Amino acid sequence: MSDIAPADMITVTDLRKSIRNGTRTVDILKGLDFSIPRGQFAAIMGSSGSGKSTLLGLLAGLDTPSSGDVALNGTAISYLPEDKLAQVRGRTIGFVFQSYQLIPTLTALENVLLPYELNGDSSSAEGNARSTGLARARSLLAGVGLGDRLDHYPVQLSGGEQQRVALARAFVLRPPIVLADEPTGNLDSANGAAVLELLLNLNRTEGTTLVLVTHDAVLAGYADRRITLRDGRIVSDERNASPGEGSTE
Repeated sequence: MSDIAPADMITVTDLRKSIRNGTRTVDILKGLDFSIPRGQFAAIMGSSGSGKSTLLGLLAGLDTPSSGDVALNGTAISYLPEDKLAQVRGRTIGFVFQSYQLIPTLTALENVLLPYELNGDSSSAEGNARSTGLARARSLLAGVGLGDRLDHYPVQLSGGEQQRVALARAFVLRPPIVLADEPTGNLDSANGAAVLELLLNLNRTEGTTLVLVTHDAVLAGYADRRITLRDGRIVSDERNASPGEGSTE
């Protein structure tokens, strides 16, 4: 076993976020410092209003901090120009939303292909980015049990099936980081368990760093690490002794 620590995929330095509410300033995040190593599954927990969704948006480069910084795979992203930020975000992050965020006029296959169409490299080894992306998208959809639903539109899919499409889309570019915002929050317990199992299997297979925001302690029990926020501060940051011991049955 190597003694060399894995490189940090996410580094958060004195991260603060405040907003103006009338004449007063509301501090949402109050100086967060932490790092997440390559390949780790970290769950960010906290009650409503704790700042966890704001933190996830900052990690994704969807918002700008009031001060401090976020670095993804060694690149500081918080104050990049939008064009460069979009490039880094597109190549580095896969995102799984609670509300699926599928485009209704695209089929399941087309939804999964969308990040590849937007960010795919036309100088791929095969010289044909679309062909490479198509094979990848088909393989991922088959892997989440939707190999026979490629041409179905979101309205023709159940909630659990839509979230499985969203999982495939998040992994299509093989991003080193996947961020998930309450990915089972809109699903019943059976579908939620199935989607969680697929997410964990994809994460292990692809070797990504996974950050999941949740208020569900059972779901967080599958993570390697739990970071808990309260009132914009980290109140605990602990390793799970036996991640994944809970049951998804």
